[in-house]
Formats: sequence, structure tokens, C-alpha cells
Amino acid sequence: MEVKDFYYDLPQELIAQDPLKDRSSSRLLVMQKDSGQLQHRHFCDILEYLKPQDCLVINNTKVIPARLFGEREGTQAKIEILLLKRKEKDLWETLVKPGKKARPGTRILFGQGLLTGEVEDVVEDGNRLIRFSYEGIFEEILDQLGQMPLPPYITHQLEDKNRYQTVYAKYDGSAAAPTAGLHFTPELLKNIEAKGVSIAEITLHVGLGTFRPVKAEQVREHHMHSEFYQLDEQAAEIINETKRKGGRVICVGTTSCRTVESVAARIEAESWQNDARQNKLWVKPCSGWTDIFIYPGYQFQVLDALITNFHLPESTLVMLVSALAGREQVLHAYRTAVEEKYRFFSFGDAMLII
Repeated sequence: MEVKDFYYDLPQELIAQDPLKDRSSSRLLVMQKDSGQLQHRHFCDILEYLKPQDCLVINNTKVIPARLFGEREGTQAKIEILLLKRKEKDLWETLVKPGKKARPGTRILFGQGLLTGEVEDVVEDGNRLIRFSYEGIFEEILDQLGQMPLPPYITHQLEDKNRYQTVYAKYDGSAAAPTAGLHFTPELLKNIEAKGVSIAEITLHVGLGTFRPVKAEQVREHHMHSEFYQLDEQAAEIINETKRKGGRVICVGTTSCRTVESVAARIEAESWQNDARQNKLWVKPCSGWTDIFIYPGYQFQVLDALITNFHLPESTLVMLVSALAGREQVLHAYRTAVEEKYRFFSFGDAMLII
């Protein structure tokens, strides 16, 4: 397969620049993955497609205000930094603009010295390792100085930074939101649970790979960036019990999908295999780093259905969705969404593939 096989034409005006006032009022394109049949609904209607004994897997990661603006010490040269991965307590892998002048030893001042960073090394893709020094609590300083790292295709200023967080966000660590979850309200989640649907919370901290274009021509030549995930005992039990009872595991977003499928892959690869088969375990509590790349031909081990937004042409996320519902059917659904003027990407509308 070639990357260009996952291209579709998207008019610029369909890229959503602002979130809707009511999270659950976004449109919902429902797709039957076996037949490709489409229905046009609203996200609040999703309750009609969920059944008792189903399970929603949600990603409770929280976006940090990871974009910092500073200047090189001793100059007035402006530097922009995006925090990507925490390597140690005060050591972060970062994306720096302009990067050429951020050589090892360069010191950068933020907030007139409230926070100082020193470049220690240049790593993969030209990213910089920066060690920060400060007085007080890093997260509080970051909250004071940092901005939400909106994707490059969003040019409007975000008025309410909480609209780039899910209502169930708990654990700091992401450079981007798990955007399929942005459509849920507390009231909708209560109604879902009242119907008998279980909710399993996992954590995957979303990294820069979400924004990176695929540069390879052949799909298999692309290498995913690794992201940290955690699946605890409670979530594992909910997912396993759902599968045992014949319910469906419905992942909210590609990050939740990649997490449960990564854990299933670990069972196959490690010494858990016999125990898992004997006890009907699809997942087990664990944490680690995943660079799983899901594209057509992949056999899903845990996921049965997916709630997701509309993704960029030729992106790894379009490939993941195509692995679930078929490339031609997905591209047909996307073309239909364009014709019907759905809103695309992070603040856009949603799909339910079931």
C-alpha cells in the first residue's frame, strides 16, 4: 500500500477552527463497518447505538499548556518551545523553533526568568532535550506561562482552554487532546452508564506524532513515535468482563484503541500468553511505551467499535480507521462528509464505526 492511497480532497473551509458551544451537539456520521451503510445523526444520539453490557474505553489524559515562548539568554532572540515527553523530573524532550540556534548549552528564559531552560542534547528529528530550573512547582509555573498547543491547522485563538480538554481529563502529560472525547458531557456519560454501559478509563499521553505528516511513500516504511500508556487493574477487569459476556468494547478515539491493542499485543509477545488463554484475558494491567502502527490488514484483538473524529488525508489515523472498516468504505464516508459539509479535525464532528 502507498500512502497516497489514503488521500481525499478536503476544502479548507471545512476545517473547524472553534469548538461548538455545546459539546454533544456536534454531528455524528454513523457507519456500519461491514456494509459501509451511513446514517447522519448528532452526537447526543449515540446512546441509541449503545447496548447494556457494552463498554466504552476512554482516555483520561490531560493536555498540558505545553507551548512556551521565551528568549535566548543575553539576546532578545525569540524562541518557541513545545514540550513533548518528560524524560526525567525536569528534563523534557521538546520541539524548538527556530531550532538551529538552540545548540547544546543554550539557555532560554521564560517569564523574565521565572523559568529557565538549558539545551542538553539534540536527539531524533532534531528535537532538543531541555533541563528546566525554577523555584516552586513546575506545573503551576507552566500553567502561568504556557499556552495550549493547538494543532497547526487551527489558526483561531482558543477562548476557553478547557474546551481542548475532555470533561474526564485527569492526568497531565499530553501535547494534544484525545479529540474524540471532546464530544462527551457529564450528563451524556451519566445517561450512558444508566443504560448499563460500563466505562473503562485508560491513559495514553498524546505526543507530537499526532501532528507529524507521513513522509514515506510506502505505508509499511513509516515509523510511529512512541507514547506512554497505562492500563490499570480496574480497567482491565471491565474490558475482560465485557468480552466474556459478549458485549462490545467501543473505544473512544484512536488513542484508546492503540492502548488496548498494544496491551493485547504484549500478551501475545510475552509470558502472559498461557495465563491469558486459560483465564480468558484480553488485556492485563500494565504500562509502557507503544509505537503500534495499525493499518489495513491488522486484525483487532480487543476493539469492536470506534468513536473517532475525521482525520487528515494520508495520516496514520485514516489508515487505522481503514483497518477497521476498509479503505474504500472509509474514503467513501469521508467524501460523503465533505459533500454534507461536516466539520473536520480536532474541533470537528465525529464518526461512530460500529
